[in-house]
Parts: sequence; C-alpha cells; structure tokens
Amino acid sequence: MSRTERLLDLLQLLRNRRTPVTGPALAADLGISLRTLYRDIATLQAQGADIQGEPGLGYVLRPGFTLPPLMFSADELEALVLGTRWVARRAEDSRLSDAAQNAMSKITAVLPAELRDQVEGSPLIVGQGEIIPAAVDMGAIRLAIRTEHKLSISYRDASGGATDRLIWPFAIGFFDRVRIIAAWCELRQDYRTFRLDRIVGMESLADRYPRRRGAMLKEWRQREGVPPQR
Repeated sequence: MSRTERLLDLLQLLRNRRTPVTGPALAADLGISLRTLYRDIATLQAQGADIQGEPGLGYVLRPGFTLPPLMFSADELEALVLGTRWVARRAEDSRLSDAAQNAMSKITAVLPAELRDQVEGSPLIVGQGEIIPAAVDMGAIRLAIRTEHKLSISYRDASGGATDRLIWPFAIGFFDRVRIIAAWCELRQDYRTFRLDRIVGMESLADRYPRRRGAMLKEWRQREGVPPQR
C-alpha cells in the first residue's frame, strides 16, 4: 500500500467513527506501527484535517475537511470516471449531463499530473444503448423532488388510456431503457410509479406536499423491497 492510499484509509477510518478511536486500534486496522500512525496523523493535520486527540486518549476527525488533490485511489478515480461518463451519455437530462462533465473537469483540474493522465486515458467506456426518450423536462422533476413540490401530470398507460394525476414525487429510477418517477398519487391514494416516456404533459405546482420526501422514500423502499443505495 502506498503512503497516499494509507492516508486515505486513515481518513476513512476516522470519518466512519463518531467517537474517539485509540491509536493502537487505528494502527491495527491499517497494519502499521504506532510510530507510523502518529506520523500519518501529523501529516493529515498539516494538510488541514481537523483531527483532535492525543496518544492514550484517542482521535476523532471533526466535520468539514475537504480532501486534498491526492486523496483518491486509482479505483475511486475509475469509479468517478465511469459514473460521470454514464450520466453524461445515458441520463437523458441535459442539465444533469452538463453537471457531470463540469464536476469531472473540476476534479481533474486539481489532480496531480500522473492521476490526471489516468482519468483522461481511462479505458472505461459507456455505450449509447437504446433509451426511450422522456417527453418532459427531467430537470423540472428533479427540482420538484428537491423542493418537495407537487406535480400535475397527464399520463397514458400501456393501453393508451389517459388520466390526469396530482403526484408527490420523491425519486427517479434510471433503468436500461426507461426512466420512472416514484411518487404518491392523490388519485389512487397510494404509491405509484410512472414512466417518463408516458407522461404527455406536466406542470410544476407551487403547493408543497405534506410529507417529507425521505420518509416516503424509506416507506416505499420497505414496501417494495428496494434496498437503500449507498
């Protein structure tokens, strides 16, 4: 393990703990000596990490530390590249695609030269694939979800029947060919999913829905057996 990877692992160990953890425990987890651990902690503190504590009492990382440029492993960089490339090519949401490309540009700009070369020369390729395009603005749907506002939609089911619905959207699902909204439907008084390619009209409303988005998402996941995503 390189020293950079070791420092990253040390940060992650501290970030995962809300209470102080002793030096011997950290050293054992990392497979290093106490002397090396103390030197690594001093290095991270010098780079701006608010690590509080001392030998014999334990250490804790205070919130708010921004990772310096070297704090990405090769696997983490490839995951970032693959994720942003997928969003840029497959999300079918122009604002989200632009945001993914901008985010990757910001990350690449602060990487050292050798890691920047790995990103720019990444062999991970995202194919275009066949996607059934949505007829509505996905950016407007994402905004409604973030702000917990209702949407009025005109929806056609698989047989072509049309209905008007008032929904409380709380999630968007990205599948291979289609995108769906998970929402509470006022007409059915129950949770429903709606394919975006079957929404033929949509209006964002000023009304906020009365429940918290996170609570509905948790309840829907439990009912549908959808595991939480990390």
